[in-house]
Amino acid sequence: MSTTTRIVVVGGGYAGVLAANRLRQRPDNDVTLVNPRPQFVERIRLHQLVAGNDDAIEDYSTVLAGSVTLVVDSAERIDAAAHSLRLSSGATLDYDYLIYAVGSTAPVPAAIPGAAEFAYPLGELEAAQRLAARLVDIPIQAPIVVVGGGLTGIEAASEFAEAGRNVTLVTGALGPSLAKGGRRSVAKRLSKLGVTVVDNETVTQVQPDRIALRDGKELPSAATVWTAGFGVPTLAADSGLSTDRLGRLLTDETLTSVDDPTIIAAGDAASPSAQPLRMSCQLAMPLASHAADTVLARLDGNDPENLNPASVGQCISLGRHAGTIQMSHFNDEALPLHLGGRLAATIKESVCKGTVSFLAKEARKPGSYFWPKGGKRQKNLKRGTVDV
Repeated sequence: MSTTTRIVVVGGGYAGVLAANRLRQRPDNDVTLVNPRPQFVERIRLHQLVAGNDDAIEDYSTVLAGSVTLVVDSAERIDAAAHSLRLSSGATLDYDYLIYAVGSTAPVPAAIPGAAEFAYPLGELEAAQRLAARLVDIPIQAPIVVVGGGLTGIEAASEFAEAGRNVTLVTGALGPSLAKGGRRSVAKRLSKLGVTVVDNETVTQVQPDRIALRDGKELPSAATVWTAGFGVPTLAADSGLSTDRLGRLLTDETLTSVDDPTIIAAGDAASPSAQPLRMSCQLAMPLASHAADTVLARLDGNDPENLNPASVGQCISLGRHAGTIQMSHFNDEALPLHLGGRLAATIKESVCKGTVSFLAKEARKPGSYFWPKGGKRQKNLKRGTVDV
């Protein structure tokens, strides 16, 4: 008589959905996905939601296998000893394996006066919706400040400026993950869109109508958009599991928790060998497929393989009509090679659409998703030179 394996996936983003779908390769797997929202969020389109040209959501029926049970609830605590997950509703889910795919957050730093009260983060659906509502209430010519020069900040500033907004981007460094050529490509497009870039600067205070900078200057801001920095949910730490300094679950190279062999991590909240990969949709999905494959290998009585995904580059939208594609080594180090302009915008849009297509295909045909191997992660780990 066959025995059903109960697998609970915590988190319904890119990593959680892909892992849940992939686990259906074995018909005796009973897979439950826990997520606080009833809809799948296309996080890479949240800046478009704010600009008003996309809603950044998909129905789970589009991306999630029908045989996966969706539970709309929030996870409060993992009881590893009891193999049980407690939910905010008071319900509990027992599991044989748990996939930890809670993703990342975009917190506003409490240490900066006024930031928590007056700045608008852009990393989650509800925050993006609040910002969109705020922009409806202010004139199109009102000054907006975007804080943070990473990929999220660049995309947000570009999207808002293309919509006719008066945008200033404040950052310590513009596009720090890009090579010089890619950075110049981004800077040129931002300038063409009319974005004022204040480089090598930090924000020391946020007020309802302005921000203060380290050098003492103030900039008017009817809406301050905060895109600097990532965090992760505290579920692992709250559950007594080992985490790194940011709260990501510590795992070995198979993505198995260092505390419990039945807990496997995927996506932004995973910290394999305390050398996590860059937080991104691009790398979350290979991590998710590897997490699912780790579980499947163990169920088949095999030793799971070590993690070794390859990065292929960074895709940046600069409004709807231009972009920058930064090529990279497999270890995610930027190459001195990029594409720009309308072609890059077309590629980026294809990537965004393709991401949803990958999830939908995995729902229809579990095991179909694949990603190239990196070939260098283990070597670099031994030398302590993995780029994070």
